[in-house]
Amino acid sequence: MVQQPDGVIVAPAEPDDRLDVLRIVDAAMLEVDADTLADRIGDGDVFVARAEATGIVVGALTVVRSEPDEATIEAVAVRRERRGRGIGSALVATATHTLAGERGVERVTATFEPSLLGLYTDLGFVTGDEGSELKRNTGERKRNAVDRDRLRAVWSGE
Repeated sequence: MVQQPDGVIVAPAEPDDRLDVLRIVDAAMLEVDADTLADRIGDGDVFVARAEATGIVVGALTVVRSEPDEATIEAVAVRRERRGRGIGSALVATATHTLAGERGVERVTATFEPSLLGLYTDLGFVTGDEGSELKRNTGERKRNAVDRDRLRAVWSGE
């Protein structure tokens, strides 16, 4: 069981959360495909952190299915005034454990800014030998390509 930050509950997003997710991700200057977001919410590929007292969405995480047996954490964003309280870590941990438990998912990966390497390694992600093995087959992908300024890691299951 993933520990939740005080006063916050992390869970799969609901259809009514679409606009809140877009606002939070946009405020963090991250990109998600707005046209497919509703479908991804329906598929269980979007998670939100919600304030217990008010129900307001204070953080969001989106997932892309980069390969048939792989789920990739694409974007994690937390409202500026709520950062530093473990909300991002709880989003990543909840999503990772949920995805890893799904039938057919053999690998959970994440793409992220290099400054977040410590957060991801603390949560059980490994980058491998400079990420070379983990960046395989990304050259031909359009939407899911790993940018030069982002790292890619795989969850080790720990």
